[in-house]
Amino acid sequence: MDGVISDHIPPSVQRALKRLGDVAVAVFAADWQLIWWNLSWAALLGDPSSSPLQLRNFARDRFPVDTGPARLALWPVAETDRDSTDVAVVSDLRRATGRFPHDALLARLVDELRAGNERFAELWAIGTVAAHREDHKTIEHPAVGAIRVDCDVLIDGDSECKIVIMSTVPGSADETKLRRAAIAGPPVVTNSLVARGWATFRGVP
Repeated sequence: MDGVISDHIPPSVQRALKRLGDVAVAVFAADWQLIWWNLSWAALLGDPSSSPLQLRNFARDRFPVDTGPARLALWPVAETDRDSTDVAVVSDLRRATGRFPHDALLARLVDELRAGNERFAELWAIGTVAAHREDHKTIEHPAVGAIRVDCDVLIDGDSECKIVIMSTVPGSADETKLRRAAIAGPPVVTNSLVARGWATFRGVP
């Protein structure tokens, strides 16, 4: 439907994901709803399939409206520039409301975050437009210890899909830890749709 966010991952994005190999990567829809991830992502941050479909949303995690635990990263993640990421995520949602004016789930998400999270409401009112910058994160993995990663966000201009890539410096101790995490991390994702490939996970109430 025109004006509604799609969960479809464009063929060009699918090809790019395949070429990334074992790099930890996930794809989010225009409203930051998680729609695909690979096994390296699950090994690094925990298996998102343990969270209900409708709660697999990075904006909800970023701007919680309750005191519940994080749903997308199952262990602590520290970052170097939290404020810039906050502004960029709010800017993404503002742009999405213009691109997808008839998406009821997006409208509900924005209304809930404006009403329930003071930080989101403040940034939304300011109306700053921002892009995602390179970020550096430290993930406290329970099996292998702290892993330092570079985080890059690529955006597909047509679908507004966000491709989030977590990578380590080649040849570093962090790369070795990430490889170990892929072995000693969480169990293989059990959702059969993930195992088959480009599954979508957009929650519909």
